[in-house]
Amino acid sequence: MAPMREDMTMTGVAGKAAVRDFWDAASCGEAYAVGDDAAARMAAQAAARFALEPYIFPFAKFGEGAGKDVLEVGVGMGADHLEWAKAKPASLTGVDLTPRAIAFTTERLRLAGEASTLLVADAEALPFADESFDIVYSWGVLHHSPDTARAFAEVRRVLRPGGVARIMVYHTWSLTGLMLWARYGLLRGRPWMGLREVYSRYLESPGTKAYSVAEAQALCRDAGFADCRVWVQLNHGDLLAGEVGQRHKGGLLRVAKALWPRGLIKRFLPSLGLYVMIEAHR
Repeated sequence: MAPMREDMTMTGVAGKAAVRDFWDAASCGEAYAVGDDAAARMAAQAAARFALEPYIFPFAKFGEGAGKDVLEVGVGMGADHLEWAKAKPASLTGVDLTPRAIAFTTERLRLAGEASTLLVADAEALPFADESFDIVYSWGVLHHSPDTARAFAEVRRVLRPGGVARIMVYHTWSLTGLMLWARYGLLRGRPWMGLREVYSRYLESPGTKAYSVAEAQALCRDAGFADCRVWVQLNHGDLLAGEVGQRHKGGLLRVAKALWPRGLIKRFLPSLGLYVMIEAHR
């Protein structure tokens, strides 16, 4: 498959506005935020998130934030951001493209008695000086930005020498992508539809991108990182566990969830996960 080009997706002001509007209508994971008050809703969302995605903790390594300057790019509902706050960093900063996410995260930290500097900001133009942070963390965010390569370059720019970036982006050859292709390509008589178009049109916000392992490595290399470790992770979408995205419902999905061979997938198809996990050092 040809290397990913940023101009294959929505670009410019209109593209970014479409991404912002999608996530400002409902933050990622908001379906799990159920309860009688804000505290209960926040707790329910965090519990569901970490139960479905237990690999977040060993990947993020929240404890390494102690005494460090930490930035999270794309705070969402703030469950991960609270974990960074609990680690007692020297400073904690979070940005998101949407006011909704900043409001959720502000409320979550207030309820927990923690603090952070939270800003509405663009990952492609981070409002920080060069070499401001020891750790930059971003979970499932930069593939939504119209110019993901520029966002990677910005992460590298604001990292100090010796600093680490931990970033998750979507993986092209995933079970999630293949299922979406079957539903929106094959079953609609469009088997020629490529996975790039499938992700851009049908997985979350308009213009969502996915990358091969080699392409993820290239993103790091082109951004100027000194070294980069990349691997693939099955996620709950690949396993049809929990809520599987904000856009997909229906009887066919319910049947698939009931019959899905999760054990066999975990054993034999771990390389077809939706997540590309990246740890890059400056």
